[in-house]
Amino acid sequence: MNKKSCLNCGHSISDEFCAHCGQKADTARITPHSLLKNDILGSIWHVEAKFFQTLKDILFRPGKTAMDYISGKRIRYNNFISLLLILFSFNVLGLHYYEKFAPPEILANDSEIKDFFSKYSKTILFVIIPMLAINAYFLFKRIKLNIAEHFIIGTVSLLGILIIFLLDDIVSLIGLWKPVSKIFEVIDKIIFGLSILFPAITYWNAFKNSYSKPGLLWRVSVLYVLMGIESTVISLILYEIF
Repeated sequence: MNKKSCLNCGHSISDEFCAHCGQKADTARITPHSLLKNDILGSIWHVEAKFFQTLKDILFRPGKTAMDYISGKRIRYNNFISLLLILFSFNVLGLHYYEKFAPPEILANDSEIKDFFSKYSKTILFVIIPMLAINAYFLFKRIKLNIAEHFIIGTVSLLGILIIFLLDDIVSLIGLWKPVSKIFEVIDKIIFGLSILFPAITYWNAFKNSYSKPGLLWRVSVLYVLMGIESTVISLILYEIF
């Protein structure tokens, strides 16, 4: 079998990738066909497939996804921090269009919640994850994860909440259409309830094989109590400062 040289670094290649720099062994001269198939369509498909696969795994198996990522199985996922910023931007955009198209009487009913999210969204983003991480670090000591690894689980929890909020934005926009408004009000409440429960779903999915059901239940319950107290304190501080 003839060995090829890597076009990037010149080292010999005997496998699918160069062992020295990681470039693919089948890298060749660019042709109109390869440009369309590999560079354009291939890149778009790879990015989109990976992006939506990551969203799906976070939404339907959040705890398993977080634990896989922590254990080193990362090639199938987008970077969680980058994804957090992307979803956060989408949520801000969705809120903007909701406020743009919603009638004044609807905005008047939920203006306090919307205004609070608009004003303190960045603070909320950077506070939820550390709160989850620190609380979970002490509540789930048996798992022996460090604080940074608990930070990843908290990030996945927030990513799931942001995905649900994005779905809620879409539902809210569709609900502005009068013939379906009542149905979508119910759907909106269900989605909001899921967003509240999502951290519990994440930790239950992550640690269900490490604790008994009663043990996991009281730990998740205490996590919510602590988060509720801490969120109230932070909201009061923000209110007093601003």
